[in-house]
Amino acid sequence: MGDITLSAAVRSNLLALSETSKLIDRTQDRLSTGLRVSSPVDDAKAFFEAKALTDRASTINEKKDSIDQAVSSVSVALEAVNAIDSVVEQLKGVVNSAASAATTAEFTELNAQYNALVLQIDNFAADASYQGVNLVNGTGTTLTVSFSNSTSSTLAIASVGLTHATATGLGIYTGASLSTTANRTCAINQLDAAIATLDSKSKSLGSNVALLQTRLDFSASYANELQAGGDKLVLADITEEGANLVALQTRQQLGISSLSFAGNSEQSVLSLFR
Repeated sequence: MGDITLSAAVRSNLLALSETSKLIDRTQDRLSTGLRVSSPVDDAKAFFEAKALTDRASTINEKKDSIDQAVSSVSVALEAVNAIDSVVEQLKGVVNSAASAATTAEFTELNAQYNALVLQIDNFAADASYQGVNLVNGTGTTLTVSFSNSTSSTLAIASVGLTHATATGLGIYTGASLSTTANRTCAINQLDAAIATLDSKSKSLGSNVALLQTRLDFSASYANELQAGGDKLVLADITEEGANLVALQTRQQLGISSLSFAGNSEQSVLSLFR
């Protein structure tokens, strides 16, 4: 039995239909996945360039999360220092009230208020912990924030420290006796010095919060740009691919019609031998 030989016209139409079918499959895949390049086979250069960009974006996003947590850690410390500052201001109010006190009972009450407020300074310092990090009374504690894996870009934030945040460290002592002018003057001097120290620490912590927030905003924008750059290399234009699909389906129908015409021509030749 001899081989079946297709005419040139039929063979040409079959080849065109096959190519059109492949293009339709590719276009439908792009529409379903949204990707113009989904593997190195599609475009090795674009695929690996996009992967490098998206991997970098992923790394920056990981760093962004740690920066965000660092903002919270330093913000907690800043709030605690500001709260301690408010307590110290209250202490000054108690001392000033003692200047107008006249009886032993009044002095006893004011001394008790003063000493109770001093104890609250240590409580604020002890409670200012965020995820195990206390930047207020954590002597020797340093919060190191890394901004990038590829560079040595970091920020080291030292704790306010035991010697600056607790009542003793600020030079404020319990057991106050506010009945004499000399003691009240001494107390006011201690409190003013403590306020100056707290203001300095507050400015330092506030500066670090602002810097971390700026870096957080930059990291978010940077990661978005990296991701957008990677997407430009691999994402499909859905509108264009939709138009391509319509055109290819039309071409496919025309190819089928051409194949039918070619078959009819062969049938006409065959009829001459009947």
